[in-house]
Amino acid sequence: MPDKIVIRGARQHNLKNIDVEIPRDRLVVLTGVSGSGKSSLAFNTIYAEGQRRYVESLSAYARQFLEQMERPDVDAIEGLSPAIAIEQGGANRSPRSTVGTLTEIYDYLRLLFARVGKPHCPECGGEIAAQAIEEIVDRLRAFPAGTRLTILAPVAVNKKGDLREELDALATAGFARVRIDGEIHVLGEETAPKKSAVHGVELVVDRLALREGIEKRLADSLEIASRAGREIVQVEVLPPGAEKGEELVFSRKSLCVRCGVSFPEPTPRLFSFNSPEGACPDCGGLGRRLDESKAADGDADEMDAPVCPACNGARLKKEALHVLIAGKNIADVAAAPIGAALDFFTAVELSPRDRQIAERILTEITGRLGFLAEVGVDYLSLGRPSATLSGGEIQRVRLATEIGSGLTGILYVLDEPSIGLHPRDNRRLLALLRRLKDLGNSVLVVEHDREAILTADHVIDMGPGAGVAGGAVVAQGTPREIMESEGSLTGGYLSGRLEIPLPERRRRGSGKTLALRGAREHNLKGIDVELPLGAMTCVTGVSGSGKSSLVIDTLYKALAARLGGAKARPGAHDKIAGWDNFDNVVSIDQSPIGRTPRSNPATYTELFPHVRELFAQLPEARMRGFGAGRFSFNARGGRCEACQGEGVVRIEMHFLPDAFVPCAVCRGRRYNRETLEILYKGRSIADVLDLTVNEALEFLGNFPALRRKLETLRDVGMGYVRLGQPATTLSGGEAQRVKLARELSKRSTGRTLYILDEPTTGLHFDDIKKLLDVLNRLADAGNTVLVIEHNLDMIKAADFVLDLGPEGGSAGGEVVAFGTPEEVALVEKSYTGRYLRPLLAGK
Repeated sequence: MPDKIVIRGARQHNLKNIDVEIPRDRLVVLTGVSGSGKSSLAFNTIYAEGQRRYVESLSAYARQFLEQMERPDVDAIEGLSPAIAIEQGGANRSPRSTVGTLTEIYDYLRLLFARVGKPHCPECGGEIAAQAIEEIVDRLRAFPAGTRLTILAPVAVNKKGDLREELDALATAGFARVRIDGEIHVLGEETAPKKSAVHGVELVVDRLALREGIEKRLADSLEIASRAGREIVQVEVLPPGAEKGEELVFSRKSLCVRCGVSFPEPTPRLFSFNSPEGACPDCGGLGRRLDESKAADGDADEMDAPVCPACNGARLKKEALHVLIAGKNIADVAAAPIGAALDFFTAVELSPRDRQIAERILTEITGRLGFLAEVGVDYLSLGRPSATLSGGEIQRVRLATEIGSGLTGILYVLDEPSIGLHPRDNRRLLALLRRLKDLGNSVLVVEHDREAILTADHVIDMGPGAGVAGGAVVAQGTPREIMESEGSLTGGYLSGRLEIPLPERRRRGSGKTLALRGAREHNLKGIDVELPLGAMTCVTGVSGSGKSSLVIDTLYKALAARLGGAKARPGAHDKIAGWDNFDNVVSIDQSPIGRTPRSNPATYTELFPHVRELFAQLPEARMRGFGAGRFSFNARGGRCEACQGEGVVRIEMHFLPDAFVPCAVCRGRRYNRETLEILYKGRSIADVLDLTVNEALEFLGNFPALRRKLETLRDVGMGYVRLGQPATTLSGGEAQRVKLARELSKRSTGRTLYILDEPTTGLHFDDIKKLLDVLNRLADAGNTVLVIEHNLDMIKAADFVLDLGPEGGSAGGEVVAFGTPEEVALVEKSYTGRYLRPLLAGK
């Protein structure tokens, strides 16, 4: 096999007909400014061709989809391996998908509980164990010789009224004695029990004393008692010299001998909340009372739906929840943090027989849990819905799953796996990427993280600019060679020739604060925080330390309820003060700006209505009677009806993700022929949607309403994005910056709280510098900016830092440090402070 992947003439999207050679079996990082063509090369060219060739190698049935899979615009690719993409998005939004199902660990858990779990009665909690006659004989033979045994078979339990019919049947069958309500009677001579009472009747099958050679008679008597007692046998045991005996109850099937409750045979399906055999009948296996169809479309918030009272959120039938291993059921294990689950399975004590059965299953479970811990998501639980995971968490979970699969000879393509990771956890991730490489795989990573670039075997720097100004290879080689390249913007920041400067002064705030008392949502330990108003504060901490629980789940929801009447339940807390200093709170996260190709930056920022109005005012449009509605691709009249204005047609791929191909009628332009005939400066409405933000500024810059919105998009680093780019193709970071641009284009009162969740996602060093300028503008205008962030360049530029931790999960949720970056850097127990020190050393 060749030692390189050779790409010739790549022209996909903004790529400038480039030739690239990528060494195989190496960790290769693709970097460059946002929009420089990294994803176009890694995902839309290399991975897309790898996926297409894979389908080409399958059956004739699979190959029928080939003509619908668009071939990348490239002359040739040689040395390509089967490719697997591990991207940020693509989380299954169904409430039935969890971390456990996503990683397949839950499948192993189901198998483990079905094979070695101990069933317990849902009524009395006693253990249920089916025993063979031989096992019962062995247990009874353990008593000393001379022990007297009375073999009984229960024939009536809690029977009310006349028992004559049952007693006559036993006499006819040839039996001699029965025990009624604890007293032994000879059949035919017994006193008739009272009809009004509730009675218990046991057939006396045999009475014998233990001695050598008794096994055959004992087994025969037990067999008769088992048949007569419907698989249940009672044995009264009176050891020699004892005045009072004990009564043992045995069952030959899964049945509670105390309550008479039968128990289903434990199979893996009993523990599946996606199957009728295991799902809680009250909630259908969802664990919450929500509309499943809405949840699957992302329209319902599962975490705000009420917990199912029948299963208490465990999703399973009561029978499944009463199968235990070391005192825990499968829901207990799934609800525990991954680190705690790993400790449980590492130390669990099993009988020699169960250990032999479970050994291979436990090896798979502990191995996969260990990989999840190594990628820094040990604070998650296996029962965590995958729809609630961030893009970075989804990617790291998938990475751990791939390593657990042990594949070799694969090309892995990853999209910024460091997203959401604290610098402390980043090193573990990079070690895992190297392990993936050492297994015999090629690892191609799109990344901006400084440490990731410096760790790579080979770096490809794209640029020099974004969009039409990008698409070329600026430099490639070892990290040292990139640093020495004068034309590489990335190399300039890595070497120190360029830098994101420290602010000349740090704002002290307006003197007012926003105070939150007793915050205890999720892992928060009842903490109190006071945030200065009129300043920029970064909330930091290792993954899972409680940042989102504090800022998004508690602070934002509490303010949104007071200022905007939002109904979402805020996280548990005692009191919030200072909220009346704001007239608005804006949360700008990385959720998509739309879930269909109809949504795009132009529509989301409300720029498109101005464009449609411009085209409606053109003389040709007025002459034809075209109003602004004619230029909407969401309304009949002007849109292409073949694709209903989407520009693409969805092709169901069955075993592969659905593919979107350009509409054959409008060729992806969304509109019908008559609408496209209306031109402004030689461009149709479709041509305008195809402009990048930077191009649109030149083309439409004379219109103040349009110019303001376009400038804000450019200022947040989105100058390379096309106005009509479908929302489904935007990364989480790009979607967040589009939201930020929309908010910035509005008139600010200086009394707004802006909350941003990792806004540096997907940004190059140079783009972070631009983003900081935008955030500083907001704070300088009197607004308060609160940023959840791991990026050290952003943290060092903040006015204040609130560091949570010290660890993730149950070991987090406390305030480790608060103050200016310089003050936090002096706190020894702050991981963030340790990483800040070198960056602040010169100040």
